[in-house]
Amino acid sequence: MARWEEIEKDAPEFAARVRALFESGTNKTIATLRKDGSPRISACEAQFEQGDITFGMMPGSVKLADLRRDPRLAMHSPTLEPPADHPESGPGDTKLAGRAVETPPPADTPHVGAGFFRVDIDEVALTYVGVPADHLVIETWHAGRGYRRRTRT
Repeated sequence: MARWEEIEKDAPEFAARVRALFESGTNKTIATLRKDGSPRISACEAQFEQGDITFGMMPGSVKLADLRRDPRLAMHSPTLEPPADHPESGPGDTKLAGRAVETPPPADTPHVGAGFFRVDIDEVALTYVGVPADHLVIETWHAGRGYRRRTRT
């Protein structure tokens, strides 16, 4: 597992593109695990701060209960559609997986019972249409293995 700042140091250009996609919109999608182990997806806001990806959840939310029971998660960036006539000019999409680590609430928070987290990252993936637009490019970073780029037709 790694903090975001470790990925920035290990693969700075990759990390910058991933961060730009995550910051391209407010709403991200987060996947958590229900009590029975089935997946749940929900909207989430996340930000990059002090070397971490952080987010909060409202008190009483089911996704908060999910993470307090099982901290495994996946998070997907906002989806930006590429131009239909030039898919290779689209930004692609990115996702990460890891574990939510609960952190103390900010001293000034009015949200009693809310959950505040940072992500310990296991893997990050960035996928986009290559040039020419006849293949996908998949760039990944994994804890313990680092950065890798490959293509798929």
